[in-house]
Amino acid sequence: MKWPTWVLVALIVGLQYPLWFGKGGLLRVGELERQLAEQRELNQKLEARNASLEAEVRDLKSGYEAIEERARYELGLVKEGEVFVQTPQKKP
Repeated sequence: MKWPTWVLVALIVGLQYPLWFGKGGLLRVGELERQLAEQRELNQKLEARNASLEAEVRDLKSGYEAIEERARYELGLVKEGEVFVQTPQKKP
């Protein structure tokens, strides 16, 4: 091959390098798309958690039923006049 052919091949390789390996190259774009998909998945989980917490806050602000239910479950609240009965459970 003559030198003009080598010059053209070098020029083509030189122009293709940024397309594949540069800052905005195809390899970098693929990596960014993978990161974006992971972040969207994480955002969906966090949005679901936030919605759950928001609903719980609304319940606690709106009335005493949610507060009473939580106190009964977490703190063992027993109202005056109620009888607390605990039944033993069989171990498997």
